[in-house]
Amino acid sequence: MKPRRALWWVGIAIVLAATVLAYQHPAVMIQLSEQVWACFG
Repeated sequence: MKPRRALWWVGIAIVLAATVLAYQHPAVMIQLSEQVWACFG
């Protein structure tokens, strides 16, 4: 596997792991949604 492609897979795995960990703490998701909502409101 090319090093650049391996780097992409590692990056994707980190993003997925961070998403799973964020869903373990609902307060984080609520805060994030409020921040996004504030951008449009």
